[in-house]
Amino acid sequence: MRTRLLLGCLALMLLLAGCTGGGDSAGGRITLRFQSLAWQEESVQANEELVKEWNASHPNVKVEYVQGSWDGVHDQLLTSFEGGEAPDIIHDASDDLADFAYGGYLADLTGLLPARLKSDIPQRSWETATFGDGIYGVPFLQEPRVLVANAKWLKQAGVRIPTPERPWSWAEFRKITERLSGDGRYGVAWPLKEPVSATLNLSLSSGGQLFHRDADGNVTVRFGAADEVMPRTVHDQVNADRSASPTTLGSGGSDTLPGFFGGRYAMVPLGFSYRQQIVQQAPKGFDWQVLPAPAGADGLTQGVSPQTLSIAEDSPHKREAAEFIDFLLRPDNMVRLALGDWMLPTGTEALKDPALHTTENDWATGTALAAHLRSAPAQSVRGYPEWKDKIATPAFQEYYSGAIGLDELRERLEEDGNLVLARYQR
Repeated sequence: MRTRLLLGCLALMLLLAGCTGGGDSAGGRITLRFQSLAWQEESVQANEELVKEWNASHPNVKVEYVQGSWDGVHDQLLTSFEGGEAPDIIHDASDDLADFAYGGYLADLTGLLPARLKSDIPQRSWETATFGDGIYGVPFLQEPRVLVANAKWLKQAGVRIPTPERPWSWAEFRKITERLSGDGRYGVAWPLKEPVSATLNLSLSSGGQLFHRDADGNVTVRFGAADEVMPRTVHDQVNADRSASPTTLGSGGSDTLPGFFGGRYAMVPLGFSYRQQIVQQAPKGFDWQVLPAPAGADGLTQGVSPQTLSIAEDSPHKREAAEFIDFLLRPDNMVRLALGDWMLPTGTEALKDPALHTTENDWATGTALAAHLRSAPAQSVRGYPEWKDKIATPAFQEYYSGAIGLDELRERLEEDGNLVLARYQR
């Protein structure tokens, strides 16, 4: 009887151990779930290959590749966190991390990351994923906003071609787009369906900050003279100069490409990674080039929200997850991920790779801008997603279209916006 009782207890203990293994499988093997948001074919292939290489060399720690999507990722992650089903390793963007970090859903990586990785990525990049005293993501891919231009059109017009060493000022940019316009054609097409990120990040070049934190850590919105430079330029191009197409203001970047290829717009401000679509879709013989975005009082500085890799706080295998992230972001591997996404790596060693300094597809122009990229102004602002969706997006859209003036834009961003932010800082 006593023997049967002992055997029964042992069986129960083994059953419970199997149920609470948190990703352990037979033989003590650990399984980590890695949710990737890679979507371009080359990027998905690079991620899947690296997972296979990890699994081949780490038989006791298997990584399971989970394909996610950028569409609705914030709500999807929130649901998985609250349901206790979050992946161990989470691919996201730094401007989506604040609420998750402050909410306790992400692990503080400060003591988990190896010295090699910490030193390889510049402090300005780490700042994009630092909230309070903790680091909640590893920034690994970034892209500047650039001007993609019809090279033949600019050459025929005889305008000065800007370089990273000698970019256009915002005032010069406005004059040049006016010079390039006429006969149903526009000097520039601004795709501002999502206007807030572009506006805030490009406004850093003129010293714009918009969000100001006091000694107690509370954030308020102040729309000052430096914040006005970029949005006033766009507004005047559309409504005064008629040098920017009014119909593209509600468009996404991809939506502007047919008109760009068709000779309707001389230039389109886009993320650096759009070069892949241009290479794939441009008509044969179409001559295009990448130019740096206009510069203000602070030069070529612009804000970025790098892609990040985080670890769920609920993951029972944080150390192993950090080891996989370190593997994924070795310099050679970071280059593979960057090339797959047509973006720039954050790592200092990876940025030295010759493949990122070629004139083909203007890789060198983008890489020259890497040192000017800074943390986007809204990175650590709690309540930013609500402020952006409810206040800033409609306000900027109406301002750019000419429906409201600068004073009303300022009033809505500041007065209405600060009411929203105040609820997150009580």
